[in-house]
Amino acid sequence: MLSVRSVIDEAKKYFLFSLIACCMIAIIWPGTSLAISAKDKYYKADACYRKLKSSSKKQKYRDQWLICIKKFEGVYRHDPSGPWAAAGLYRSGELYQELYRRSLKASDEKSALDIFERIVERYPKSKYRQKAARKIREFSQKKTAKVVDKKARRSKADSAEDKFVRADACYRKLKSSSKKQKYRDQWLICIKKFEGVYRHDPSGPWAAAGLFRSGELYQELYKWSSKTSDKETARDIFEDVIKRYPESRYSQKAETAIAGYPRKKPSKIATQKKADKTKAIKAPEDEVAKAIKKYSSAPILAKKDLKETGKNGATVKGLRYWSNPSYTRVVIDSDSEVSYTHRLLKRDASIQKPQRLYVDLNNSRLGEEIQKIIPINDNLLSDVRAGQPTPGSVRVVVDIKSFKTYKIFSLKNPFRIVIDVWGRVEKRTQPPFKAGDKHAKIPPSALAKQLSLGVRRIVIDPGHGGRDFGAPGYLKGVHEKNVVLQIARRLAKKIRKDLGYEVFLTRNSDRNLTLEERTAIANTKNADLFISIHTNAARNRKAYGIETFFLNLATDDDAIRVAARENATSTKNISDLQSILSDLMQNAKINESSRLAAHVQKAMYKYLRKKYSRIRSKGVKQAPFYVLLGAHMPAILIETAFISNSRENKRLVNTKYQDRLAEAIVAGIREYVKETNPTALMRENPRSISKG
Repeated sequence: MLSVRSVIDEAKKYFLFSLIACCMIAIIWPGTSLAISAKDKYYKADACYRKLKSSSKKQKYRDQWLICIKKFEGVYRHDPSGPWAAAGLYRSGELYQELYRRSLKASDEKSALDIFERIVERYPKSKYRQKAARKIREFSQKKTAKVVDKKARRSKADSAEDKFVRADACYRKLKSSSKKQKYRDQWLICIKKFEGVYRHDPSGPWAAAGLFRSGELYQELYKWSSKTSDKETARDIFEDVIKRYPESRYSQKAETAIAGYPRKKPSKIATQKKADKTKAIKAPEDEVAKAIKKYSSAPILAKKDLKETGKNGATVKGLRYWSNPSYTRVVIDSDSEVSYTHRLLKRDASIQKPQRLYVDLNNSRLGEEIQKIIPINDNLLSDVRAGQPTPGSVRVVVDIKSFKTYKIFSLKNPFRIVIDVWGRVEKRTQPPFKAGDKHAKIPPSALAKQLSLGVRRIVIDPGHGGRDFGAPGYLKGVHEKNVVLQIARRLAKKIRKDLGYEVFLTRNSDRNLTLEERTAIANTKNADLFISIHTNAARNRKAYGIETFFLNLATDDDAIRVAARENATSTKNISDLQSILSDLMQNAKINESSRLAAHVQKAMYKYLRKKYSRIRSKGVKQAPFYVLLGAHMPAILIETAFISNSRENKRLVNTKYQDRLAEAIVAGIREYVKETNPTALMRENPRSISKG
């Protein structure tokens, strides 16, 4: 008979064996993974929503909705280009829409609309694009209905009929000019006019006509642009006409139009209409149709009735560029915001024309003192030239020798268009180092190459400068531009001494640099790391702490606030920028930047808290900073402390604090290098041992 002790021992052995077996099964069993997939995240978010809907009590609390919304947004952030991204984003928009019905907060409605617009732009091939487009039109309909209720009695000049006349005249003028038809914005001007007819009174007699004509114009635009999104937008509009106005003659026209552009899987509306085709009766010609016939032969309206932009338009003030053998950045400066289009033209040997990239700025003119031709003559570009092909437009042409790819985006306050052109990266050659020469000094780049560091050159960017003072300090006479320059100089000195890397400063004096110029300097220097130094500020003088940012979509209001301040722009412009940021970040090293930011933030907090009391880590955050856009290398922005806080302001102007802060950043860089290449510092330079 077994004793009690032996039974307990046997039970322990059995439990231990079972635990090991479970762990082994979890590791090797097919289909299991410790990582949570986007699909899993979606199901968890959906479960959160269903649980919320089952509790009328929870639905009364805003935070309960936001918990589920964040879960659906997490599906999108998990893999923005994955198959579940559009679904997660769309559901978060739906939940914001439901939340708005309860909260009546305009911000909730705007959040929903912003999300739906983002889906339409980013996922043209997803089924959620059509759903999102329908939601957007519903928003427009409701908004218009409110305006109509407030202004029920309109003058004839503001009637739907009058709007249709102007839209039709705009279209006929466009069709009379083969030159204008080549430009997308000219089509969109007329499309917006026809959509305005529909929005004026969605239940009125002219609504179906305006909506149908906007679909027709998207259909024609597709023949010029060959963009699938234009074809799908036309098809969505025609389906809306069929659904909303089944008794209108335009319902039959829309059905015929859709037949010319069938979907792979016919929509339910189209299928149902096809089945009932034999029963369809041609609608009689109504008063709207008669009026349209009359207007189609009327003379085109005067130019003043069609003018879309301001009286004076924008003035293109200048062209700037920065270049190296594998990269060039060109900036077009304008005194006000304008719409623009761009196109890449192939080389035409028959007329001795090189490959060209041009940007057309609408409703613009050249400034009187602008230099019209700027020679570049690097490995990529011949020159940049500006001209005025028509009285109302400016064309900037970039003559290309050879290149790999390009990106174009705009920045605001002041408005400028940035063109980044990349060539094929060539290997940088270093002069041979003779190991036998005992007296020869090993250059930092050669040492880095021997150690296979992957980091040889760092560009440090002291924020602001010149007429841009940055944030004012708590102490009188203290300004961000001076403090960050002092920190940057100390940091550069320590990197050279302790790590042996080459270091460049974007500015080493009190001079003004544009944000796009700072990134261009880093790119043209072929930097391996880019570090922008700033001090934080807040209205609340008690706010304090250190935080580190990298380029990405902003995750919270605080990050948007900081980005808006450092970009010298509004939070609205930050939201606008986020809608195009995914495209701009394709060449950005987001993962590497986030790792660098994590190591630097951790080192600053760990090191400074040993020397000072009340050191707070605000963590690593992400936001769309202009100064980081287009950086080819891992790039971060450090908010070293709050200059608006009394205690931290005193520390920032103290040389010992600046030294210790610089040492902490160096320690963070060293840890990043170790992580990215574990063998990099095994043969460490004796000088690279950190002091303290």
